[in-house]
Amino acid sequence: IVLAMKEFSHPSSKEKTPNDLNKAIETTVTVSRNEWKYVADLKTDLDPALPPIMCLPGEINQVFLNLIVNAAHAIGEKVGGNGEKGQITITTKLDGNCVEIRVADTGTGIPVKARDHIFDPFFTTKEVGRGTGQGLTISYDIVTHKHGGKIFFETKSGEGTTFIIRLPIAGREKQETA
Repeated sequence: IVLAMKEFSHPSSKEKTPNDLNKAIETTVTVSRNEWKYVADLKTDLDPALPPIMCLPGEINQVFLNLIVNAAHAIGEKVGGNGEKGQITITTKLDGNCVEIRVADTGTGIPVKARDHIFDPFFTTKEVGRGTGQGLTISYDIVTHKHGGKIFFETKSGEGTTFIIRLPIAGREKQETA
């Protein structure tokens, strides 16, 4: 846990560096374990052939942490304290010029009336005192503005949500068009 914390809290850099996203996910899973271990089993399916991605590692770790914690909270809301557990599944794969990361949960799903606002600042579906409404806003900014990627979701009320992140592989587009 101490080693994972050291890796997770990598000093923020203003320069993008090549990073192993699978290792970043594994570290974040370890760091966030107390958030999900009582409400969910967490499974990873990480593509071993994933190339290093040019990114700001501390900020990408923050995105993964936000999504895992939100998944755990959604599952906790669904299972309550009845001893049942839901499932969080994190997958990575290479998809063309991008790496795709999926964080899926078997929680409550996002209510229809909240779906258009999920990335808005200060918007939260959590009860008072539980969420600030900043996690997904910050994640959106990190993925789209700082990394030129996309973040979106698929959801079904009562069944769960999958957040999908697509990050470009730096330089790949230039090589393919050359």
